[in-house]
Amino acid sequence: MSTSGSKVKILFGEGDADAFEAQVVELKKAGHEVEMGLERKGFMEALKKGSYDLVILGSTMSRNDRHHLPYMVKKANRETKVLVLHADGGRHPQVDAFLDSGRSLEALLEAVASVLPQTKRAHAAGAAAGR
Repeated sequence: MSTSGSKVKILFGEGDADAFEAQVVELKKAGHEVEMGLERKGFMEALKKGSYDLVILGSTMSRNDRHHLPYMVKKANRETKVLVLHADGGRHPQVDAFLDSGRSLEALLEAVASVLPQTKRAHAAGAAAGR
């Protein structure tokens, strides 16, 4: 996991590249390092190659992928947090947080902060410094 002084590494899985692009800009503005895993194959390749603090499974991933991929993430690293952008994530034992699809980008940033406490500290420090 990243320490409080480093960027949070996020693997963002989507089934549609346009859906990813719409959200990654705000995550990067918030200071996160974000990689895309396009569809299951691209997601699994990225997961095998890298180490992540957080995995986000976007709403354009198939329902089957949103169900099976959290198990694969936790198998790769139990410490990696999983955030699912779909209401069905709340029933999954390997999902750390979920957010209904269609919510605002601000809600996404809040969900990221809720599962990664170091992001709260970084944002608080930035606010105190006037950023």
